[in-house]
Amino acid sequence: MVSTFGSLATAYSGLAAARAGIDVTGQNIANAGTTGYTRQRVTQSSVPAVQTGFVRGTAALAGQGVSVDGIARLGSLTLDAGVRVAAGSSAYADARATALSALETGLQEPGTNGLAAKLDAFWSAWGGVAAHPADPGAASTLLGAAGTVASTLASGSKALDQQWSTTRATVASQVTQLNDAAKQVADLNGQIRSALAAGGNANELVDQRDQLTEQIASLAGGTVRTNADGTADVLIGGNPIVQGTDARAVALGGATALHDGAAVTLTWTSGQAGAVTLSGGSIGGALSLLAPANAQGTGGALAQASASYDAVATKLAAAVNAVHTTGTTPDGTTGAAFFALAAGVPAAQGFSVVPTDAGGLATRNAAGELDDSFADALSRLGASADGPDAAWATFVTGVGSASRSAASESTLTGLALTSARTQQQSGAGVDLDEENVNLLSYQHAYQGAARVLTAVDEMLDTLLNRVGLVGRS
Repeated sequence: MVSTFGSLATAYSGLAAARAGIDVTGQNIANAGTTGYTRQRVTQSSVPAVQTGFVRGTAALAGQGVSVDGIARLGSLTLDAGVRVAAGSSAYADARATALSALETGLQEPGTNGLAAKLDAFWSAWGGVAAHPADPGAASTLLGAAGTVASTLASGSKALDQQWSTTRATVASQVTQLNDAAKQVADLNGQIRSALAAGGNANELVDQRDQLTEQIASLAGGTVRTNADGTADVLIGGNPIVQGTDARAVALGGATALHDGAAVTLTWTSGQAGAVTLSGGSIGGALSLLAPANAQGTGGALAQASASYDAVATKLAAAVNAVHTTGTTPDGTTGAAFFALAAGVPAAQGFSVVPTDAGGLATRNAAGELDDSFADALSRLGASADGPDAAWATFVTGVGSASRSAASESTLTGLALTSARTQQQSGAGVDLDEENVNLLSYQHAYQGAARVLTAVDEMLDTLLNRVGLVGRS
């Protein structure tokens, strides 16, 4: 009789296990399109028979059903770590590729609006003056071409200032996102630890935390270290930004404008103060772009580009003035400069044309006679191997090469990220076909357990209510 009643408990455990499987499968199906959701499975084990000694007539005892041990989250720490690494590398490469592409586009080379075309027109205009030194029209064309060169240099340099400031503002916003994400991870760590300590299920909380840690990795190339109590520490630059339920913050400082000449810095605001060194993430990529220029040409791309604009402006002014000052203007002035560089501002932005009309052009010799040799010499400066045109061409080529390399790196790291996410989703993602098969299996298991329960109930009814009634009238 005891064994018969035990069969009721066995059948009930089967019902409960099948019901739990149906619930979890339904949760998976409901979240098939939820970003960051990791599929779950019921973990169960068989309950062994209780050996209470010899029972007459019983050669073997069946088990006591099934135990639902928990709900497992089918994620992989290794694959999750791979996604975070790939996300940090991809975000770093994307930040650089986007900025360098914008820089290359702003040069407008090759094209009619690029500085190279403006310089060609400027040298050609000097040739026109050499051919017609007394023609006001030729002088007007020259001054117009010179003004266009000056405005092209200034607008290009100012565009770099704006791109630098926009990039820094973006980084400041991303730093705020980083600090917010770290705080949320620390809060989730506390909730997860409490839930697990109470014997509860924290799978959805872990999903939320994984999304945030991937966001941190995309921003700053963070890595994750899991702990035995269910919490996770997050490290950036080798130091924890999240440790258990505590979150540290970082702050952006240093230069606020391109021409400050200082570095933009990322530092810890709590705990042991110091600089944060990033090798990945969109913040790391942007900081590499915002670095100041150096003499070796290996500084930040934007500052180096601005320095190249200034170098071209300086070289152009020096080359033209060196020839122009040897001639004489119509009013007898000698040593007159053609270009001027304003003090206190970048050379490209303070670049201006000194003459305002034909009277300011050195088209005569010391005797006051028209002399085309000065204008002719100036018209040939564009072909100089170490002149401003060559310097500009070298700069444009360098930017183009850097942009293509960055774009290639962005493509490769993007493919690596896609591959890492595909591998992650192969184990953690919800497959509706698989879930439907599981749903049918649990449904049949539920029906089978219900049939067992019914059979045992009928047996008990016979034993309790019908035994001994045979032959009664």
